Amino acid sequence: MEPEPSAGGDEDLQTSAPKARAGSLHKHSHELAEALEVEQEGLVEHQPLEQDDLNFERWKPKPKPKRTLHEKIGDLKTYLWNPETKEFMGRSGKSWSLILLFYAALYVFLAAMFAGCMCCLMWSISPYSPTYNDRVMPPGMTMTPHFHDVHGLVVLFNASDRSSWKKYARVLEAQLKPYDDVVQERRNMACTQDGYFMQDDLEESAERKACQFKRSWLGPCSGSQDKDFGYSKGKPCILLRMNRILGYLPGQGTPVNVACGVKKGTSESLGEVDFYPKNIFNLMYYPYYGKLRHVNYSSPLVAVHFSRVQYDTYLHVQCKLHGKGIINDSPTDRHLGSVSFSLEVGA
Repeated sequence: MEPEPSAGGDEDLQTSAPKARAGSLHKHSHELAEALEVEQEGLVEHQPLEQDDLNFERWKPKPKPKRTLHEKIGDLKTYLWNPETKEFMGRSGKSWSLILLFYAALYVFLAAMFAGCMCCLMWSISPYSPTYNDRVMPPGMTMTPHFHDVHGLVVLFNASDRSSWKKYARVLEAQLKPYDDVVQERRNMACTQDGYFMQDDLEESAERKACQFKRSWLGPCSGSQDKDFGYSKGKPCILLRMNRILGYLPGQGTPVNVACGVKKGTSESLGEVDFYPKNIFNLMYYPYYGKLRHVNYSSPLVAVHFSRVQYDTYLHVQCKLHGKGIINDSPTDRHLGSVSFSLEVGA
């Protein structure tokens, strides 16, 4: 037999049915409201712009009113000194004090660090000789007079035109001034040896003696008899000198000699070349001990006299050093062991 439903059960069913219908209606109305809201937003997005919205002038920032000169001066005065806040250039006295104190401490520290580095550097370096010698050997050679043009060193003049060669004679006279016989006899000693003048047994700071080199030894290129050094006669002189290298012993015990020849042109056009006092650099002038110790040192010279050069002929002359340990054909340094110049003598 099936159980009969009780009266209480019927009442519960009757009560729950209206509640379920009410909940579904509320949910349906909420979904409908959301759909209407989305549709309205879409309509708003697709609405055409009003005329006022297209007026871009209304969106531009309004120009600031122009300030008068009096107002600008007043602002500047306020910036320099604000009496209300007691600030100078936008900062209080305490702020300025802290900034000045910071930078003073910073620069004092930097100065002390720099001074300490310099002291350590000077303490480690000898004033008499370099610590490292990596580019000092073999020597180069220089010539006087030393004038350049676009082609390099040149000796170009007319014997009859004093203004064209006066500069050469003036430079040679200035170069030979320290080699005056009186000056050499007073400062330096007369040396007779043919070997190196070694003075390594003295203290490092002791002054070294130097051998005499008198300008009178240069013969017609000394300027003693011919103040024009042969230029007025169309027979010019030049002076050659090896570069000073501290402690260098040239030639490895044998004198280094000099030879000059034509690089471009003919040997007949150059003619005979004379050397004074000789075409060698005597070993008694080496080694060189530096400016602080070799105070009166005079570098030895070789005077080259072109006594038979052909007039109105452009020549390219090269003078080279020859000796043991000498390099005169370096492809990277044309002044290493040689010197080249252009020579043209006009009548």
